[in-house]
Amino acid sequence: MGRRESWAVAVPREDGEGSRRRLLEAGLLDRALLIRAEGGQVLLPVLEPVEGAIRATFAARAPLPDLPRHELVGTVAILAEADREVAERLLASRPSLRTVLAPEGPVEGPYRTRRFTVLAGEETTETEVREYGLVLRVDLAEVYFSARLSTERQRLAALVAPGERVLDMFAGAGPFALALSRRAQIVVGVDINPAAVAAMTENCRRNRIENVLPVLADAARLPGIGLRVFDRVVMNLPLSPLRFLPAAFALCRPGGTIHLYHLQSREGEALSALAPFSVAGVEEHRVRTYSPGRWHAAYDIRVGPGNAP
Repeated sequence: MGRRESWAVAVPREDGEGSRRRLLEAGLLDRALLIRAEGGQVLLPVLEPVEGAIRATFAARAPLPDLPRHELVGTVAILAEADREVAERLLASRPSLRTVLAPEGPVEGPYRTRRFTVLAGEETTETEVREYGLVLRVDLAEVYFSARLSTERQRLAALVAPGERVLDMFAGAGPFALALSRRAQIVVGVDINPAAVAAMTENCRRNRIENVLPVLADAARLPGIGLRVFDRVVMNLPLSPLRFLPAAFALCRPGGTIHLYHLQSREGEALSALAPFSVAGVEEHRVRTYSPGRWHAAYDIRVGPGNAP
């Protein structure tokens, strides 16, 4: 297959998978070359000289098979269509895969769950995701999880100041809560789904994280249980988050930040829902495409002084 020199990004081994996924999403990863390890680092070949890039030599990859579009979640691949022949081909092409699934319907219900059909591989919906040094176990049929938000989780983690109190209103298996716990004093991770709270508790144990408090509760009722206000509130409920804004503002201190994730089809679609509240500033950006003409947006909302509880 030969070898050739290329631009490369060197990252610690524990950040290898997250960095690979981020470069792939940005269209910068050179998929014609094989990623390689060197000492305690992973060298990722890139198509152009990005910040911090170095020159390195890589082995050329064999031509990639023409694979169908799919979402990779740890050891599980999710196809949009239930095609068993395509699923078998996908399973054979990726040695790390255990299972190929197809959704039977959308994410639905108060627990945000989704039914799947196993198309190929092991009869399971459980998977293990490695993300920026964390190991997360999740059953996709019991708990909502999006691997595509890994870069967004790291963006928020970098914003957290040491000692902050953080509330994750829809924590699921804990990916945001665990990522932000590295700098926060405490993260309260809330979910109405008992399976999600159990998974979050187990993921805290597996990663030896002691400053995440898993709570089984309806996020809309949180202001009535006597919680202290928080410095930062995460609202990762893209399909229907706006009705929870009163609870989020009640629980975030003046000067704090609410991170609202919203599925929308036009810029600024959620801004009108902020009108009843004291807002000092808002920044909006696209997170990822959801379907043609629709995308998940993140609103970073700085809470104004008139929001004192």
